[in-house]
Amino acid sequence: MSAKTISPTDRAIDVEVVPENGAIVPVVTPSVSQIAIAPEHKPELRYEPIALAAYYKRRPLQVLRRIITILTPTLSFAFGLWLDSKRGVVVKNDQRRAAQLRQLLTRLGPAYIKIGQALSTRPDLVPPVYLEELTRLQDQLPAFPNEIAYQFIEEELGALPEEIYSELSPHPIAAASLGQVYKGKLKSTGEEVAVKVQRPDLREGITIDLYILRRLAGWAKKNFKRVRSDLVGILDELGDRIFEEMDYIHEGQNAERFFQLYGHMKDVYVPNIYWEYTNRRVLTMEWINGTKLTNTAEIRAQGIDARYLIEVGVQCSLRQLLEHGFFHADPHPGNLLATPDGKLAYLDFGMMSEIQPAQRYGLIEAIVHVVNRDFEGLAKDYVKLDFLSPETDLTPIIPAFARVFANAEGASVADLNIKSITDELSALMYEYPFRVPPYYALIIRSLVTLEGIAIYIDPNFKVLSEAYPYVSKRLLTDPAPQLRASLQDLLFKEGTFRWNRLENLLKNARNNQDYDLNVVLNQGLEFLSSERGAFIRNRVVDEVVKGVDALGKNALHNFTYLLRERVGLTAINETPSASIEQQQTLEHIKRIFNILQETRGFDTKELVPQLAQLVVNPGVQRLGQQVTSLLVQKAIARLIREFLAPEEVVVSPSQPKLPA
Repeated sequence: MSAKTISPTDRAIDVEVVPENGAIVPVVTPSVSQIAIAPEHKPELRYEPIALAAYYKRRPLQVLRRIITILTPTLSFAFGLWLDSKRGVVVKNDQRRAAQLRQLLTRLGPAYIKIGQALSTRPDLVPPVYLEELTRLQDQLPAFPNEIAYQFIEEELGALPEEIYSELSPHPIAAASLGQVYKGKLKSTGEEVAVKVQRPDLREGITIDLYILRRLAGWAKKNFKRVRSDLVGILDELGDRIFEEMDYIHEGQNAERFFQLYGHMKDVYVPNIYWEYTNRRVLTMEWINGTKLTNTAEIRAQGIDARYLIEVGVQCSLRQLLEHGFFHADPHPGNLLATPDGKLAYLDFGMMSEIQPAQRYGLIEAIVHVVNRDFEGLAKDYVKLDFLSPETDLTPIIPAFARVFANAEGASVADLNIKSITDELSALMYEYPFRVPPYYALIIRSLVTLEGIAIYIDPNFKVLSEAYPYVSKRLLTDPAPQLRASLQDLLFKEGTFRWNRLENLLKNARNNQDYDLNVVLNQGLEFLSSERGAFIRNRVVDEVVKGVDALGKNALHNFTYLLRERVGLTAINETPSASIEQQQTLEHIKRIFNILQETRGFDTKELVPQLAQLVVNPGVQRLGQQVTSLLVQKAIARLIREFLAPEEVVVSPSQPKLPA
């Protein structure tokens, strides 16, 4: 018998609203997104900066006490920076000051830890040396007493802990800025579970800090011209995310959505949420017996291939970022476990983010422009992706992009390191008027963290190289107009078809685990024969005709040679073979066919009936007629040239030449 699972949409959610007098007023709402908050009440499950401002303006002494607590260590740090500036040792002491800032943020509490983590992905706001140090900011704090945790369990779940769990670990197994985790066992079923309990007074501490920082951000934006980004907007985005993380019902919903989108992938495991034992401040989920991916010795001892699991993680991340857009923004080693049966388990769904379709396609377009070394196109991509305003002068930025990707000259972009590219781009974004969108900051955090784990396991691991098969598959199979245009950019240069690019795409795509050759062939032919494919059809048809014509010319050349040399019919002229250009096209077509033959899923028994269905498609028939028509035109033109060619006149040496 398994624990009863109740979806959050099947029941009302008890929400506590804290009015000024501190009394707890239950408000029943049908879903997390419909939070009823009275104007005079401090918001609880949703970040409302205006309501927060109204709340704390009436509590100046409380705000003043917190400001004094913050200013004491902060002024000491600021004085150190000022002293460095006066002594001319800013660069020399940068590393030490960056480490001090990390320690300061840790001491100031959860809100500042989260802010530090957010700043670690903001190259438009923070100098590179500080970025590097802030990436080391650990989301760890001392545990709070068990008695408080047990009290929260009783308040949130309506029963004593011992009535729900037959076992609970005597101490938390992990303690972070927002809560701590116990290992337990359900009394009803005996199943092992992880019980996450929120920190006491977390909401009050977070909200007052966000209020103070928001006012500071508005002041800084007005008084410092160097600040280009919308600091208040950035802080509001961070506030939204922190409030989402503080709501464990929201985290449970994230886990379920993650499972629905990616749980079907081979060797990806997402733990179950026990809704009967989950509420706003307590989350009960399936316990995962697993090993951190960075514990390579222990993983090897279990006979598990850690490198393979990283490959699984990369493929899952690609689908998160470029296919569905819903992604895990915090894949650090503690949140990725190798299970005993060799699967990759994801944990902690508090920090999630989403990328809209236009942004997903824009990222793929940017990848194509990098591969093509089209840095003007790349700069325009950054405008479309909201990194640069439309009024920005791109003239100095285009060569700057060329310098960033200079290391890829003569090498594949797939061999580059995400961290090194990110570092180069960070310096560029700090120098030029970039503004980093929140979704991109979390993408970089996710990818750099994943690459760090991958390189720890295998120093030669190339995340971009592992990503190429998936990107190739998307370019070949996705019918979206943006990606069809990108495919055209990739395959054509100044009207010339680049066969080597098509070969590389097919080779890379066949390495993708869910690549379907039949889908590629069907969609490819349907696209070429449709109106959407008009821009590429004529060029492809020309190349195919060139290859087929070369095949025919070579066959005719061999036949006439056989008649002249073997049979002795010397009266028959030997037909010239295909030109060098035609011969090259023919060789490319042969190689493409060989690649298709070697691809998983190439089965003539299955392909023949599918091709038979395609042949009756009117669009495909028109495509075939176009190829046939061009071949016939070439044959007729060749015959006319042969027929109209003047006979060769042999002039005797003694015979006078005709006047010109």
